Amino acid sequence: MKPETRVVDPNDCVDYLYEFAPEYAKAKGELAELEAYKSSLKAIKMKQSSEQSLGAQEREAYASQDYQDLCKAIGAATYKTEMWKYRLEAAKLRFEAWRTQEASNRNLERLTK
Repeated sequence: MKPETRVVDPNDCVDYLYEFAPEYAKAKGELAELEAYKSSLKAIKMKQSSEQSLGAQEREAYASQDYQDLCKAIGAATYKTEMWKYRLEAAKLRFEAWRTQEASNRNLERLTK
């Protein structure tokens, strides 16, 4: 089965990149913030622990609901960041495909003159 050929408007690609780049930046910033907080939360939970040994404190910190919730939030933020990253990359690839096609068309026009 032959893949569907779509006409790509390069302006649409550029507009998409311009419009949604801030969404990617926001998602990436949120992910970085959550990743940075991970160590702080672990330290807070270890300090709150009644255990004496560091290993036991660490185990309690990792087992805490707050830490588990943070890990889930990091997973969701990673998904969002990667989704925007690849959507923006797809727009760039569409633009590059259009550019390549236009160059090929110019070569064909030159050869057939």
